[in-house]
Amino acid sequence: MTTTTLIGRRVVLRPLRSGDFAQWREVRTANDEWLTKWEPRRIPGGPDVINDRGAFSLRCHSREREWQTGAAFGFGIFVGGQFAGETNINSVQRGPFQNAYLGYWVDERQAGNGYVPESVVLVLRYAFEQLGLHRVQISIVPRNAASRRVVEKLDIRCEGTAVRYLEINGEWEDHMRFAITAEEWAERAASFTDDWL
Repeated sequence: MTTTTLIGRRVVLRPLRSGDFAQWREVRTANDEWLTKWEPRRIPGGPDVINDRGAFSLRCHSREREWQTGAAFGFGIFVGGQFAGETNINSVQRGPFQNAYLGYWVDERQAGNGYVPESVVLVLRYAFEQLGLHRVQISIVPRNAASRRVVEKLDIRCEGTAVRYLEINGEWEDHMRFAITAEEWAERAASFTDDWL
């Protein structure tokens, strides 16, 4: 079992486990309207990880396998010991690219407290200093002001808009693409740490 834990000023990040199901279900159920408009449409007849403990456990095992293969690294965000959201490094590509994509979501009841920017800084430090990645990208639907606020707080560079980039809730949506490189991280690591960790 993956035991990597990242500790920030106010948040703790760690992989989700089967035992987190009750907290996960409560947060996801309470935030259904807040979150689903920004997510890919659920596959009809697919596993219901929100309400089915077994499906959630399989999701945790799948994420564990991704850790083992180096394909992705998922973290639950915990505030005061309570589950508050997730952040992850996905689609890790090695070779000459050394790239990954970073995603995040938070319980609406915890939004606006700076927990997500703090979590993103922890994950970026892990991506650059532990995984040795060269580039991390974040893609955001332009009208998702809450997600855009995270990258604005962190002053992560916008590289433009990708047209009809991902399927979100049944529609092909444009995405603003933000990125940070290892060189930029090295220049800004001390200020990121001072400001957020």
